[in-house]
Amino acid sequence: MSLFQSLNISASALTAQRLRMDVIASNIANADTTRARLVNGQWEPYRRKMVIIEPRSGSFSGYLQAALGLADGGDGGVRVREIVDDPAPFKLVYDPDHPDASADGYVRLPNVDPLKEMVDLIGATRSYEANVTVLNASKGMLMKALEIGK
Repeated sequence: MSLFQSLNISASALTAQRLRMDVIASNIANADTTRARLVNGQWEPYRRKMVIIEPRSGSFSGYLQAALGLADGGDGGVRVREIVDDPAPFKLVYDPDHPDASADGYVRLPNVDPLKEMVDLIGATRSYEANVTVLNASKGMLMKALEIGK
């Protein structure tokens, strides 16, 4: 394991969680957007986005073998594989006075649940804070190691 690998692992997690928080903020901001994109000549509401995070390289068995000294464990850390649309159906609300209401008076609203977004945001924030703590602990250990050499 290189001296700075723990810093690189924490930095990759911080970057991924920051993007996740940005996507969640976008979802919350568009929770009432009924005209997000034109599909087949018809306006479609905003569709919730989700961030898919995966390990940068390797697998659990690879890391286990590396811990046992039998193989190289890879780079470690995480990366964002992609940002995908949530396939959940849109919400239908009866509001015949809404400008985007259909002929029968129903409006298609985004599939964004603000409560679920807030829970996801709290999880992303906690993960971000945990990685900052790990980063600071690693930095402290490196500083102590440098002091030994004086």
